[in-house]
Parts: sequence; C-alpha cells; structure tokens
Amino acid sequence: MTLSTPLLAAAPLLAGLIGPALLGGTPVPQQAHRAVRTQIVEHVAARTAAEQRRVLDYWTPERMARALPIGMLDVVTDSAGLLSDLTGTAGVHTAPDLSGRRLGPSGAGLSGPGTLRHQAAGRPQTNTVGSRWITGGAVARTTGRVFLTVAGADFVCSASTVKSANRDVVVTAGHCVKDGAGEWAANWTFVPGYATTGLQPYGQYAARRMFVTGPWSRSGDDNFDVGMVALATSAGRHVADVVGTQEIAFNAARGGQAFGFGYPADPPYSGDHLVYCAGRLKNDSNGQSRDQGLACDMTAGSSGGPWMTSFDPGTGKGTITSLSSFKYSDDHRTMYGPYFGDTVKALFNTAEHA
Repeated sequence: MTLSTPLLAAAPLLAGLIGPALLGGTPVPQQAHRAVRTQIVEHVAARTAAEQRRVLDYWTPERMARALPIGMLDVVTDSAGLLSDLTGTAGVHTAPDLSGRRLGPSGAGLSGPGTLRHQAAGRPQTNTVGSRWITGGAVARTTGRVFLTVAGADFVCSASTVKSANRDVVVTAGHCVKDGAGEWAANWTFVPGYATTGLQPYGQYAARRMFVTGPWSRSGDDNFDVGMVALATSAGRHVADVVGTQEIAFNAARGGQAFGFGYPADPPYSGDHLVYCAGRLKNDSNGQSRDQGLACDMTAGSSGGPWMTSFDPGTGKGTITSLSSFKYSDDHRTMYGPYFGDTVKALFNTAEHA
C-alpha cells in the first residue's frame, strides 16, 4: 500500500551491520548477502548519555498517563500522518495504525461486541480472545510498554526483550518505530513489566539505535511490519540482565498454538495490565498477506506485543515467532502478525550487534 509523505525529514541509513557474510551460520553468496543487507534500515536515536537522560526525563508520570493509543494519530495530526492518502486492499480502508489495528473509514477504533473486559483467569487458558495475565513468570517482566512521540504527540505500544548478543534488543512492530515511509518515532522508551498506575518496577530504557525492514520503511508492507530496537543501559545495566529475555526463532512452521501478549489501552482496556490471547494460528483469510491470524480482541496499544510458540505458562517463557500488527476493518476479532523469515532474521542479526 502507499503511505503518505514523511511528516518530518528523516535520514535513515542503509545499515551494513550484519557482520560476517553468514546467515544462521550458513555461508551465502556475496550478492545475496548484499541484497539482504539492503533490507535493513537504521536510525540513530539517543546516542549520548545526555540525550538518553533527556528522553527519560521527558516521560514524566503525567506524560505517560496522557499518552494515547496510536490509533488517535489521524486526529492529533489533522489526518496528515500515517492514516492519510492511502490505498488499501480488500476490506481495508486505511493503513495499519500504530496500535496494531486497521481502522474503519472514519478512523474510529474497532472494539465491537464480545470484547472481554479485563477478564482475569486464575489458570492460563489455551484459548482466549483477551484475558488479564495474572500468573506472573518471565513474560510479566520481559513484556513492557513502549512510549514514543510522533508528529509532536505522545503514544503507546508494546514490546518484548529477546535474547541477543548485546543484551539490549527488544522486538516490536515496525509501525511502533517508524511511520512506514514517513518519520521515525522520537523519545522512544521501553518500560518492562509496566504495572497498574504507572509503576516501573524494572526502570525504563531509552532507544539508542532503531531498525526496521526495508519493505516496511519504503512502503509500509504489512508482511514486514517488524522493528528491533537496541536500548541504552539503565544505571549501567543491560535490560536483559535486569528482566531476562525470551527466545526468538525464524522460518518456523506455520500454524500451531500461540500466546500473544500486550498492553491494550483502548476501551475496554486501560493499558495498565498485561493482557494475553491464546489459540491456533491461521493464514490470512483475506489472502492479502503472508501474516498469520490469532483470535484476539486486544485493542490499541497492544501493537508490537510478542506472540510466542512453545510457551510454558508455568515459567512464562517461550519463543517469539511473531507479534501483533494489524486487524482488518471487517474482522475485529482477529489480530494478524508478520511471519519471521529471512529478512526479519537479518534485522535481528543487525540489531543484536549494534
């Protein structure tokens, strides 16, 4: 689909940061290696300690409380941002917003009947379209809220830490990092284990380098709606050393059971609780993408939250193979997530050595 022009001037760098000409330990031809490298686009965020402190100081408790699910982007930018001047596919009238949904023609959010209102389950369920996660475990620490600024307005998304060489990487949706062909997000901050009333039990971490796939950066291609962010340390500690990590895998078998997590903030949710969906993955019923769908009523703010296979509810650990990306306007009960193939693998290899 075609995205609007950039809201602000940005200078992304085509990253040549994958390192040795190896992908997954297998030698590849130099020409193929160059082709994969051009699929990664980089943005330098807060490089210095002073810049990182400015970002952290920006997010006062009041600003965090006022930050909007990014589905409001078209309202606060007077339709000049991500949701304007777009051509959609069947059943889609606008671009995916930064909340992980597709919106109707008016830009109004889709919640609809049947949404579970903060239902809490004492025992994790293998099939739920939206329940509070109250079991604890690793996922309650590794998943967190993202706070970011786009076009001068403050928004929220979700993300998760992943096991990486630099111990700094979180994975989220591409549209929680960069507005498709438009601008990069500013003031990007990750708060792991975010809790009710804004508690930050594990601190907050500013972004130092941000990465998206080339297809997302060029045209907002839903098949590649993935972002990786290398975080700065907090009090000298890497995020992985503080909260732990989840595994990540690529080119996994399609289908199967998955658990999706996030911090939905549009009604009936408030963004103050970790919520999960669980069920069997299915192919895109509209045939418009290679994404897989998960029955899920989570709303704006959950975008970028991790989808895990081989998930153990007892330990809260699993393997991230996708994330919350979008919904179709005529199917608010299914969330779609991109398939993690070779391009996403190259994205991760770049970010973990940043």
